[in-house]
Amino acid sequence: MRLGFVCAFVIMGITLSACSLPRGAALSSEILREKDAKEPTFSVIAVSRSNMEQLAKWPRTGGGGGYGWIGAKAGPASPVIRSGDTMNLVIWDSQENSLLTAGDQKAVSMAPTKVSTTGAIFVPYLGEVVVNGLTPDAARAEIQKALEPIAAWAQVQLSVEPGMRNAVDLVSGVGSPGTYPLPDRNYSILSLLAQGGGIAPSLKNPLVRLIRDGKTYEIRAERLLSEANKNTTLRGGDKVIVRDDDRYFTALGATGRESLVTFEQDNISALEAMSLVGGINDARADPKGVLILREYPARALRADGIKGPAMKQVVFTFDLTSADGLFAARNFAVNPGDSVLATESPLAAANTVFGVARSVIGLNNTL
Repeated sequence: MRLGFVCAFVIMGITLSACSLPRGAALSSEILREKDAKEPTFSVIAVSRSNMEQLAKWPRTGGGGGYGWIGAKAGPASPVIRSGDTMNLVIWDSQENSLLTAGDQKAVSMAPTKVSTTGAIFVPYLGEVVVNGLTPDAARAEIQKALEPIAAWAQVQLSVEPGMRNAVDLVSGVGSPGTYPLPDRNYSILSLLAQGGGIAPSLKNPLVRLIRDGKTYEIRAERLLSEANKNTTLRGGDKVIVRDDDRYFTALGATGRESLVTFEQDNISALEAMSLVGGINDARADPKGVLILREYPARALRADGIKGPAMKQVVFTFDLTSADGLFAARNFAVNPGDSVLATESPLAAANTVFGVARSVIGLNNTL
């Protein structure tokens, strides 16, 4: 009889302390409790189909994502001369008493000449001849035409060695990084990657980055290799970097796994994020309490909370027990750096109490 009273007392104590039992995740009510404070430090937004369009217009966070890329556009097959290129001239003139050749010479080779910052080269007896932006054939014709007053029958041979403005830098992530001259204006990024030995197989989820005119463009290597319209044409001065896609989000709480999860595609929805982490734990998770925690920069804040958040820290909530919540989660984009949290179900704590109680009762019956 006395042991029965002890068991009852133990069960009562466990029940009263249910909220303090060890858990793998917090309850949704515990995390969101502050939203009802007079001066909350974060805002809470229940995501539904009715506000999806508005939320989609908010600034992105975490960098990357969506990337932005320059589509393929074919260029002329011939190169053009730019400042910094080196030109080699050979002038043929068979006339007697030629100003260009001496004695039995039929041709004269000029020392290699670099195209100046003004886009011109110096030719004896002609002075500076502007060649910037001309094709090699057009430059040859221009020089030969300029020679007519002093050597009517002279002929010009011309070759060009590309300089930095007619070359691209393949920086990293390939077999043979380096500086590669552009053979023409139709040289594509896939041709450059192939010339550089291809993308290193050690890279995980490789990302191709193009830096041009102070702007950065990015695309996943998988898309670049599979979509012909992404094979953009390169320009002189471009820099190409191949690297791991280091964007990630954090999975926490009652999910299949708690870890940093890398982006394996351009965009990941909230529903896809839950799938990537193995879903929510059937025995522990609260499907009405899936949360995404995000922090916005100060420049993204908007007083009206329409075109941007009113507060820096925002908690987005999802109810996965309704069609509305599922469709919202399917279309809500997870940003790099987000924390995806599956909260603990209140029933899980209750089940823990009942489990302990059953153990105590079983012990009492055994005794």
